Amino acid sequence: MKILYGIQGTGNGHLSRCHTMAKSLAKYNVDIDYLISGRDVAGLFDMDVFGDYQWQQGLSFVTEKGRLRRRKTLLKNDWSQFWQDVKKLPVKNYDLVITDYEPVTAWAAKKAGVRCIGLGRQYAFQEPELFRRLSWWQKKLISSFAPCSEPVGMHWLSTGNAIPPVVRHEENNCGGLMQRVVVYLPFEDPRHVIEQLQPLDNYEFSFFHPLAKRESLGHIECYPPSRAEFAAHFNKASAILSNAGFETSCEALSQGKALAVKPLTGQFEQKWNAQILQEQGLAHVLKRIDSVSIDSWLTQRNPQRLYWPNVADELAQWISKGAQQPVAELSAGLWSRNEKTAV
Repeated sequence: MKILYGIQGTGNGHLSRCHTMAKSLAKYNVDIDYLISGRDVAGLFDMDVFGDYQWQQGLSFVTEKGRLRRRKTLLKNDWSQFWQDVKKLPVKNYDLVITDYEPVTAWAAKKAGVRCIGLGRQYAFQEPELFRRLSWWQKKLISSFAPCSEPVGMHWLSTGNAIPPVVRHEENNCGGLMQRVVVYLPFEDPRHVIEQLQPLDNYEFSFFHPLAKRESLGHIECYPPSRAEFAAHFNKASAILSNAGFETSCEALSQGKALAVKPLTGQFEQKWNAQILQEQGLAHVLKRIDSVSIDSWLTQRNPQRLYWPNVADELAQWISKGAQQPVAELSAGLWSRNEKTAV
């Protein structure tokens, strides 16, 4: 079976999840090609696991100081090039397309009538319990940005046919040192974040940001993106401060880290992620990044731990067998081994 796996490159969460999936898929006799879009090649890192991957421009978004800029996003994207890439992609050479919210592969499969599995967080919003919470335009966007014939969404808790998230199991250490905090806020102004962390010198912060250079600012260590380095600091920390993307929150909850999220303003998925995390008592939500709010959260932190099975390995096995088992059965089996505990 020949598979094309499309990966949305705008956020490191998609890449991190697919990095874990690629490792699991490599254990099986699957002929698989990867296609990545949404980020310039120069901004990609730690890509060896994807082999000789394809790259397309795809669609991306523009953010400024923690806010999504819709008009600039519309103007930035080359829509003519996007549809040309969709038309030229030879998806009929594949038996199956998998898309982690990657629009070129998704639309190419749709137009060619090739089976397409949507595997990722965004597809969980097509589950009725979550779908009805969305506005009209949010429903249209979630259904049409990267369409698929078979959605397999991921969620923190059992919801419809959504499955548990893919997280790193080989490094799944719980706890961490109380004073160590990982800060990952890629959509915020790094200078502002550092200014707000500086008064909190009773903590040790590991600050990761796409614009950061490696430097030590007393109790704040700054790092550019690095998958291995991020994982190492993540495992040693007891608390995680991030935007409200899905993958970072999953890693935090799987390791029993205290979690605070600041959703990217104007990005509805992050808005709903933050609201759901707060409703379920899984994370603290910050409206803004300031030292008082951060200190208050760290002082009163209430970490939770969610246990999920090795979803990546089970998905890889499912895919290697042609993804024939109904998603409802796959989901039920995975959730039967889930539990939530206070730390």
